[in-house]
Formats: sequence, C-alpha cells, structure tokens
Amino acid sequence: MKKNFKVKELETFEDFRIPKTKRIFDILFSSIALLIVSPVLLITALLIKIESKGPIIFKSDRVGTGYDIFCFYKFRSMYIGSENKRAELSKLNQYLINEHNKSEEKLDTDICPECERLGYPCSPILFIDGNQICENFYLYKKRLHSTKTTFFKIKNDPRVTKIGKIIRITNIDELPQLINVLKGDMSIVGNRPLPLYEAEMLTSDQWALRFLAPAGITGLWQVNLGGKNIISGEARKTLDNKYTLDKSFWKDILIIIKTIPVMFRRGNI
Repeated sequence: MKKNFKVKELETFEDFRIPKTKRIFDILFSSIALLIVSPVLLITALLIKIESKGPIIFKSDRVGTGYDIFCFYKFRSMYIGSENKRAELSKLNQYLINEHNKSEEKLDTDICPECERLGYPCSPILFIDGNQICENFYLYKKRLHSTKTTFFKIKNDPRVTKIGKIIRITNIDELPQLINVLKGDMSIVGNRPLPLYEAEMLTSDQWALRFLAPAGITGLWQVNLGGKNIISGEARKTLDNKYTLDKSFWKDILIIIKTIPVMFRRGNI
C-alpha cells in the first residue's frame, strides 16, 4: 500500500496494527456474511447490469488506517460520469446546508458569549462596519461563513439510478465492502474510509487522530445519528476521534448490534 499524505508523527500511523482478536473476528464475520448474502449479491449485480451501462462494482481510491490508500468496493448506484458532476452539485451538499443553518443561528449577533461570561473582552476589539466585535468572535463567525466542508452527500441525488436508490436505502450497495474486510483493507467496525479529496482536509493534528483507527463498514457516528440522515461534519469528526480513543472489541460488538436498526433509516451507513 502507498501513502500520499504527510502528517506529523507519521511513524505512529505506520506502527498501527489491527488487534489479532479484531482481525480474526473480521475474517469470520465477513466470510459468513458473504455466504449468507450471496443470493442478494447475484441478484443485485444482474439488476445493475440490466438497468444501465457501466461496471457492476464501483471502485475508488479511499484513505484508511494510517493514511493508507486502497481500492474500495461498492455496488455502482450512479450513472457513469457522475463523479464529474460533483462540483456543479456542491450547493446541494447536505453537510454544507447543515453548516449554513448552524451559522445562521449564531451570526445574528456581534456579542461574544465568552466576553459576556468573563465580563471583559476575551481578545482585541475590532471595528467592522461601524460595529465593535472581539477578534476571537469575528474569526469564529468568519469560519462559519466558509463554504468549505469536509464531507459530501446529496439528498435525492439526481445522479443515482433507480436500482441505485433501492440498494442505497437498504444499504445493499455497501455489501461488496465485505471483500475489503477479507483482504484486510477494512474492518467491520471503524471509521469510514474517505475519498482523497475529503482526507486531504483532515491532515491537521486535531483531526488526523481518526486515521489511527481501522477503516470500517460501520462505526460510532453511524449509530449516533439520533434519527437523522446527516449530522454535522464537526460532530462526525468528533465521533471518529472518540472511537479512536475508546475503541475495544466489546464496544465494536455493541456498535454492530446498534447498526441493525440504523440500517433501516433510509441508507444511513
């Protein structure tokens, strides 16, 4: 496997290994699961082939544990060429919409909560458009105004095929990742492997911690949706870090159990 990203303390990432108990469980679980769902795999492959031109399996480079890049498998749920339309559909990104709504709630005032708590300015006072605002709160509001967000997902994505909608809602499109687990690229439970453009935005010391956990099919943020299909990018990254710090075999089992009802919330995994 190759590495394309440079981060501090890279040797820490290189030293990381999936615990033997977890690896044995992954092999057994994925092998049994593949046998059980093999009829579903065959029917899905046939339907995808009948509906639209293109490969049955969608392959893409993903960044997993220790910034390792591997070939990630999913059933193809979009029309060919859909990846090229990502930029023109960026305004429909649900993570971006959530961040915008969050900023609207917090940007209607120039009064810094920290200044109010302290009773004096927490940072130098700036004069912006005739109003006074402390520097810390000004920079905070400026960050909220940013149109950048790490993750990308569209509700009612027009690029998705009819069969694609069905296999996404039922999470059948994720089943080929069991092969990634058998190969050792991923684990059943971990932090989701990211496309290159998302991983490139998570190389800071604060967020690189997530890559010290195995890449997984399901994980902590998926079972902490609270009934929502999209959580904020900030919350998702925080939960990824939390999993890295608190992961254990029995917590993985609990996440797998919690994943079962989540799978029926219209394709959350």
